[in-house]
Amino acid sequence: MGRSYGDNADFAQHIEQTIATDPQAGWVFVVDNLNTHCGEPLVRLVAEQLGIDQATLGIARKAGVMSTMETRRAFLSDPTHRIRFVYLPKHSSWLNQIEIIFGIINRRVMRRGSFTSKLDLIEKLERFIRYFNETIAKPMNWTYTGRPTRNTPTPRPRTWRQLRTTEKIWKQLALVGMNL
Repeated sequence: MGRSYGDNADFAQHIEQTIATDPQAGWVFVVDNLNTHCGEPLVRLVAEQLGIDQATLGIARKAGVMSTMETRRAFLSDPTHRIRFVYLPKHSSWLNQIEIIFGIINRRVMRRGSFTSKLDLIEKLERFIRYFNETIAKPMNWTYTGRPTRNTPTPRPRTWRQLRTTEKIWKQLALVGMNL
């Protein structure tokens, strides 16, 4: 990967390691809209894996595929690519829900789990998922419409100075202070 890009390089390295588990497979990665998920190192990695000449990608923040986040996302989500990314809609909580499920599986099955083989692990995971779906999982009531909420201002709590302007309340505050 050459240059250091921080989180962008870390994410690209993670994707590279994942792809290495089956280099010829078709891969679809579901990600949120974090800048890291469309960084220059990732675009270069995908282009390399697909056999696309790096010289055709353009220059970061100037031209070609590399010019903007939008052009990089478009390249990475191209449905004709063997390796592609699906970007979740903004303001969606699907990825959060997936992370929650993985956390539950990690706490209830993986952590302190004892597995005699890969097949045993798969069996225990499948058994837990069946149990979870039958007893715990509930449909989510999605309420976000994609439109901004109405701009009805929420009244700000009044400060003690604002309260003092009302004589009656000031006397009540003074009495409370006197009783201390």
